[in-house]
Amino acid sequence: MQNELINQGLTLMLAGMGTVFVFLTALVIAMTLMSRLVGRFQPAKDAANVGDDEIVAITAAITEHRRQ
Repeated sequence: MQNELINQGLTLMLAGMGTVFVFLTALVIAMTLMSRLVGRFQPAKDAANVGDDEIVAITAAITEHRRQ
């Protein structure tokens, strides 16, 4: 009786851990594919396109933050 309960517990534990492992693996694969898909259709914004007004605003914000 005791052996049967332990076997059932181990089987249930392995089934649960297997399910979690499969789900997390599928999640990593899905996120990797979505990242590549988004990167292909909407490439990262180039930092060279920052205008002078934006640089002045960022510099002023940093200066003001450091004064506090």
